Amino acid sequence: MNGGDDAATSGPPPSLEWRFSQVFGERTAGEEVQEVDIISAIEFDKSGDHLATGDRGGRVVLFERTDTKDHGGSRKDLEQTDYPVRHPEFRYKTEFQSHEPEFDYLKSLEIEEKINKIRWCQPANGALFLLSTNDKTIKYWKVQEKKIKKISEMNIDPSESSNIPPQLVTNGLPADKGHDYLSKDFSFPPGGIPSLRLPVVTSQETNLVARCRRVYAHAHDYHINSISNSSDGETFISADDLRVNLWNLEISNQSFNIVDVKPTNMEDLTEVITSAEFHPIHCNMLAYSSSKGSIRLIDMRQSALCDSHTKLFEEPEAPGSRSFFTEIIASISDIKFSKDGRYILSRDYMTLKLWDINMDSGPVASYQVHEHLRPRLCDLYENDSIFDKFECCLSGDGLRVATGSYSNLFRVFGASQGSTEAATLEASKNPMRRQIQTPARPSRSIGSMTRVVRRGSESPGTEANGNAYDFTTKLLHMAWHPTENSIACAAANSLYMYYA
Repeated sequence: MNGGDDAATSGPPPSLEWRFSQVFGERTAGEEVQEVDIISAIEFDKSGDHLATGDRGGRVVLFERTDTKDHGGSRKDLEQTDYPVRHPEFRYKTEFQSHEPEFDYLKSLEIEEKINKIRWCQPANGALFLLSTNDKTIKYWKVQEKKIKKISEMNIDPSESSNIPPQLVTNGLPADKGHDYLSKDFSFPPGGIPSLRLPVVTSQETNLVARCRRVYAHAHDYHINSISNSSDGETFISADDLRVNLWNLEISNQSFNIVDVKPTNMEDLTEVITSAEFHPIHCNMLAYSSSKGSIRLIDMRQSALCDSHTKLFEEPEAPGSRSFFTEIIASISDIKFSKDGRYILSRDYMTLKLWDINMDSGPVASYQVHEHLRPRLCDLYENDSIFDKFECCLSGDGLRVATGSYSNLFRVFGASQGSTEAATLEASKNPMRRQIQTPARPSRSIGSMTRVVRRGSESPGTEANGNAYDFTTKLLHMAWHPTENSIACAAANSLYMYYA
């Protein structure tokens, strides 16, 4: 994708072989999943050394990478040392209750505690900062190691005084409550106490403490679907169905409305905002997607209220292909910028699409995620699965894209020119168990794009082992490590990690 002339001469990179790395919260056979434990958000920080997950119970769980800390020394020393190739390993770090269930008395509505999105902010002074949001309220958290202070020595040396029992005294209180040192029966030994010591405070243990620094509330009438940090490190956006607001991290009592698609008459409403994302480099640019399958790129330097877009990305509808489900499956559930900001990846119900921000005539690549489900759209509509919101992600080098599907399957596609990589993996300890051999796709030139989208099913309507697809087990949330080929994905309450 980003290779230019070099990529054209060397050809696409070879397909990756994915291996299981870790699982957190693995279920035993037959174990029932509690609703509050289901993971609803996943996010790596920029360094890739920390991972955060949010769940429907309003909790945020943090994991930290451990394999990079095992070997000290400079990079040159490490390169000369013959260590076996290690894959990323994470361990549980801490967790905290981010949101609680609330009730809006004015609208008589219950506000769920479910975490919709998590975004990492710039770390400072050894502390981690992150934003988390439920449907209505965004919170800014600081997670820091605090030293636990203990009094290790008291001012009376027990070895020097026979009248004082040798029990250690904790925090100024006697360890054995049977001795009352302040009673009238207590007497000093003849000649006094030969040795006096001042209390010594030591801090041997450390404890991770999460503290809510700010609460950004009462700015959205509709449910918040996205938050995104700006590259300036000072501002972030939050988006609901009809508005996008701009916040300063330091100011929690006011925000600036930069996009408002609410019509004067709500009966004229034809589309809603589904996702919004800041450009990773330019703090004045952001993109938001809509339920009609379009992406709008806006530049905040043009006007204060950015209702008029700089660029509009949408794919023209193929003639004769319209059906009752066309608009529903065209709705974009997630968008992500590539690391260099040149491309936007979007996910609608059936496909992944890759857009070049310099070319608004159509996507530069399109990937069929589960085309074999098209004949079953009526069933998916009946059980509401057609409204599931799948997330998507890009690799740090921009060479691959990934997204989830049903039966806890996820797809990884090659995004470089000429690549035919298209892997189907299962969120389990054996990710290749349900590997489906997919036919090589044609070259994804702009002219052949419509042909690619309309090609026949790339895999049968059943899984590789012959079972029907399970629409209750869906892999909605996943994240790609920013610098390595490592993927974290959520299958209900379990967090699976893979590497290649």
